[in-house]
Amino acid sequence: MSFDTIPILDLSRSQHDSTKPAFLADLRRALLEVGFLYISNTDISPALVDDVISNGKAFFELSDEAKLAIQMKNAPSFLGYSKLGNEITAHRTDFREQIDLSTPHPLPSPTAPLYHNLLSPNQWPDPSILPTFRPVFESYITAMSLLATRFTSLIAEALDLPPTAFDRFFDKEQQHKLKIVKYPDVSQIGLDGTKVSGQGVGPHKDSMLTSYLLQASHHRGLQAQNLAGEWIDCPPIPGTLVVAIGQGLEALTHGVCASTTHRVLSPAAGEGPRFSIPFFQGVSYDATFESVEVPLWVQETKARLGGRRNGVEFTFEKGRWAHLGEATLWNRCKSHGDVAERWYPEIWGRIQDGENRASGFADERDKEVTAVESGRLCGPLDVVKDAAVEAH
Repeated sequence: MSFDTIPILDLSRSQHDSTKPAFLADLRRALLEVGFLYISNTDISPALVDDVISNGKAFFELSDEAKLAIQMKNAPSFLGYSKLGNEITAHRTDFREQIDLSTPHPLPSPTAPLYHNLLSPNQWPDPSILPTFRPVFESYITAMSLLATRFTSLIAEALDLPPTAFDRFFDKEQQHKLKIVKYPDVSQIGLDGTKVSGQGVGPHKDSMLTSYLLQASHHRGLQAQNLAGEWIDCPPIPGTLVVAIGQGLEALTHGVCASTTHRVLSPAAGEGPRFSIPFFQGVSYDATFESVEVPLWVQETKARLGGRRNGVEFTFEKGRWAHLGEATLWNRCKSHGDVAERWYPEIWGRIQDGENRASGFADERDKEVTAVESGRLCGPLDVVKDAAVEAH
């Protein structure tokens, strides 16, 4: 079955015994059939949302010097600022600039696995220029972390699982990520808007479990692809977040939950920039490729609906990587070549060479430690054609 609209679910219906069963049934249909949905009445403060949007837009008004002072390639964490045209999706340049933030973490120990470099402190803009930016986004990340945890328990219940079914895949201090993204209109990136559409971000599927997009301006451009290959618009709806099911959740549920390919088109000439602020729920980077046992009747329901569209390669497959963190690090390197070239030269070299060999990082702890200390990797790595990314 192919969808032609994106469902809207009122989250307040999950809080009452009289409406929760119908809510879970609607959520189950969205998970199995679409993989994309809006949620309303999230209990996130409207005042906080307004502050997030205003501070997010203000960041892009900073001078190039101020933004580049916290550019992503300063550190191996893939956190920080990326200038326009600095990211690749589906082998094409994405016309967007952004800053990546996450829940706070200290620097990893020297003996930690290489992918623990992803767990690091944020790079923040100068507080003398944007004094409210950091406290606003720290508050928003905290609020969204609670919302994502709550929604994941509802996903479990919608699949006829205990609310805690996914808890074992999270760290005690779980990292979640957030981006603030600006998509210039096509005239601002030197394209003729009457003849060509710019790629804000190319066709991709999100990694990890779920993502929650705050569409921070009036622009259209976000589209999800149905099983017929058609692109379905996801226009901004005030008071909602767009939820995308990630490849991690699809893997953990044996493909029952659909991870849907989506993209962003650049705004048309004269429309001005589109702004979006996606929040990405994380999974423990140390997690292996275990899964939950989805009840047979839910699996049979999914089987009757048919499979997913394979236009973008499914990244998180058992046997390709030993840990989710390895797949995540590889995908970050593919998307951000400047960071990979500086901090992960061997991974970057293998991506550039186009190697396509099986296995991943060495499984043995002593080899893993040696790789970190020597600045190299052990064992062949598999190339992912169109890696999962994090963008809306």
